[in-house]
Amino acid sequence: MKAVRRFTVHARVPDELSGLAELATNLRWTWHPPTRDLFASMDDALFRRIRDPLRMLAEVPASRLDELARDPEFLDRTRKASEDLQRYLTEPRWYQRRMEQAEDGERFPRAIAYFSMEFGVHEALPNYSGGLGVLAGDHLKAASDLGVPVIGVGPLYRAGYFRQSLSLDGWQVEHYPVIDPSGLPLELLTEPSGEPVYVHVAMPGGRDLLAQIWLARVGRVPLLLLDTDVEGNDEDLRGVTDRLYGGDDDHRIRQEILAGIGGMRAVRRYCELTGHPQPEVFHTNEGHAGFLGLERVREVLAEGELTFEEALSAVRAGTVFTTHTPVPAGIDRFGVDLVRHYFGDGRLLPGVDVERVLALGSEDNPERFNMAHMGLRLAQRANGVSALHGKVSRRMFSRLWPGFDIEEVPISSVTNGVHGPTWVAREMSALLGGSDEEWGHDGNGSGIDPNVTDEQLWALRRELRGNLVAEVRRRAREAWLQRGASALELGWTERIFDPDVLTVGFARRVPTYKRLTLMLRDPERLRALLLDDERPIQIVVAGKSHPADEGGKALIQQIVRFVDDPAVREHIVFLPDYDMSMARYLYRGCDVWLNNPTRPLEACGTSGMKAALNGCLNLSIRDGWWDEYYDGSNGWAIPTADGVTDPLLRDDLEAAALYDLLGQQVAPLFYDRDENGVPRGWLSMIWHTLRTLGPRVQASRMVREYVESFYRPAATTVAAAVADDYAGARSLAAYRARVDACWPLLRVVSTELSVEDSDVPVVGARARITARVELAELDEDDVEVQAVVGRVGDTDDLSDVVTATMAPCGRGEFVTSLRLPFAGSLGYTVRVLPKHPLLATPAELGRVVLA
Repeated sequence: MKAVRRFTVHARVPDELSGLAELATNLRWTWHPPTRDLFASMDDALFRRIRDPLRMLAEVPASRLDELARDPEFLDRTRKASEDLQRYLTEPRWYQRRMEQAEDGERFPRAIAYFSMEFGVHEALPNYSGGLGVLAGDHLKAASDLGVPVIGVGPLYRAGYFRQSLSLDGWQVEHYPVIDPSGLPLELLTEPSGEPVYVHVAMPGGRDLLAQIWLARVGRVPLLLLDTDVEGNDEDLRGVTDRLYGGDDDHRIRQEILAGIGGMRAVRRYCELTGHPQPEVFHTNEGHAGFLGLERVREVLAEGELTFEEALSAVRAGTVFTTHTPVPAGIDRFGVDLVRHYFGDGRLLPGVDVERVLALGSEDNPERFNMAHMGLRLAQRANGVSALHGKVSRRMFSRLWPGFDIEEVPISSVTNGVHGPTWVAREMSALLGGSDEEWGHDGNGSGIDPNVTDEQLWALRRELRGNLVAEVRRRAREAWLQRGASALELGWTERIFDPDVLTVGFARRVPTYKRLTLMLRDPERLRALLLDDERPIQIVVAGKSHPADEGGKALIQQIVRFVDDPAVREHIVFLPDYDMSMARYLYRGCDVWLNNPTRPLEACGTSGMKAALNGCLNLSIRDGWWDEYYDGSNGWAIPTADGVTDPLLRDDLEAAALYDLLGQQVAPLFYDRDENGVPRGWLSMIWHTLRTLGPRVQASRMVREYVESFYRPAATTVAAAVADDYAGARSLAAYRARVDACWPLLRVVSTELSVEDSDVPVVGARARITARVELAELDEDDVEVQAVVGRVGDTDDLSDVVTATMAPCGRGEFVTSLRLPFAGSLGYTVRVLPKHPLLATPAELGRVVLA
């Protein structure tokens, strides 16, 4: 028999222990060891099994709760933990101190809404699939630690992401456990009457999609999660939030409409009910929730007599868009007819013309609607998630800014970071001189105790490796039992791995470009490394393939068949059902973290950051974050076969380089021990990694960059745009209209260069450049005229350019002088760009006139 409905019965907690409920439901416990210690002291064995304080309260026997309610020591610990949580939630932190130090003209947003389709805070709240969600969770945690007033917004999935097991022949099998939100660390947002708060989103055919709002408390940060499994919805609409990244295009667009439009309405209602400041800045984590910008346009239009362009100017000023996509195929696209189906009748966004919507998402293919294009057009500030990914993104989206060099495309970068207290082993933090706070986040690495010895660090590394080996044996046995093996034939699983052998980890999602099976290109060379008599290695592999990705599943099956070989199965293992719980063991216990994507298809790839914080060394293709952070002494860079167009040959070459590094550099250094059995050279690389990478890979660094480079400037711009009844937005919209009308008529009539200081041009000589520009109906203050000087080759293309703004000197004449920057063949040109105080960059409008 199966239940027709699932519900959760909550434990009766004695009044004396009422503080435990708040401690269990605020997810700060996920990165705060003292709180976890408190719950573990209730029943250590139970806590080790479930690692969820809220479930602890439900599963600890009532007699034990009554006993604890009479225990003065436990009551005192509970009181102190509650007081500490209140201190954390209310005291001024970095953001508040930064506001106090603000200079004149600096503006800080009162609140920032952060939209993401998934949030990986902890496995106790299974609302994530991989790196994007875990990054979003780390973003919220770091914002909480820093006091940044962020509100998280996204859907709540009743089946979360799938659980993974393996069939007997190694094929991935998916299971979708049904989740009851009332049993999770969530509370239902309610009206003053006690009824649930619902947001309404219009659907075609006169129907409405209803969503209730679950609130998760991530430290100081509220996380709003929308759930459509409610009685008021038709059956098909109840399933909108059934699975993460599930279903066809129709299902996905419903999810993304809910995330963006419904998410905005949820934020507004939450702030009205709680008194939380309404957000001024809106951060879209990838394009999935991009419809939120259209909902904000609708809000502005509903306020007064503004045009669409005026409303759009106000909305763009306060929007930040982060792309994680390194290839066009990774962008969500919908058929234009499907978008018309949902937006065409005007009910979803009253006052917003569907043709305006379609224009925002237009691309080269007129039949497709591009969510990333819409995200970029609705945001005044955009970024990739590593320096290399910023370059890739500027190239990928350069068609949106025709006439500009790729490096001028207005997409910058903020390299992702990871939340140290979540991922650093508690023992590591204590050894390095930290407490239960994030160490090294102030940017100078001062959190490391200089008195810690090599022997102490090596002893800890062996301990963490031993913990991983025990976990590998446990999980491998469970996996084989799930595949149908008998317990009697699994005695060999007790011999899997050796606590003193060099341990390599490879764990991540399994799209093709991450090349899960690169290590199998030459199976005999891999076997030789695994079984080496003097310097063996052992490899733990984990990862999930998207349920619809048959190619990814085939890669998993390929590696499972290799590791099933009795000759190697004690030295290499594939662990199914990779999640945050397993990840912590891997990051902390592995000696080497392997990453071998096809460059440059890894946007960032933060798993190696988490490993590095635990003293694990990276062995990686120079892609994503490793391209900018690798310094030659903090790990190893796998050489790339750039320029090789045959993918099979490229894989062969890079796999050979991987084997060479493992066998000739990595393993020899690991096993090179002194008379005390300590690998001094290996440890010197670990120390260097901890001191140099430790501060740089922290999510606190990332969030501070967002505050200084995106949130604060956006707050300043949006304040100027909306002040005095949207005077700034009206001005910018009128300016754009004039530019659109006049720009085709602009032209640079003539230019001239003369050298002022010398008869012959020499490096450093001052050159005077003049130009005459036909401005049509624009004024000289409406444009910026620039002289551009740089090296020039056979094709007359400029490179290594130096740009100087030209000053108007009457009647369309402009002039500047600059020093000649290089010797050799130089060239120059003159160009005209739009100019308005509310533009973030001169390239923003995608308008340029070249001489």
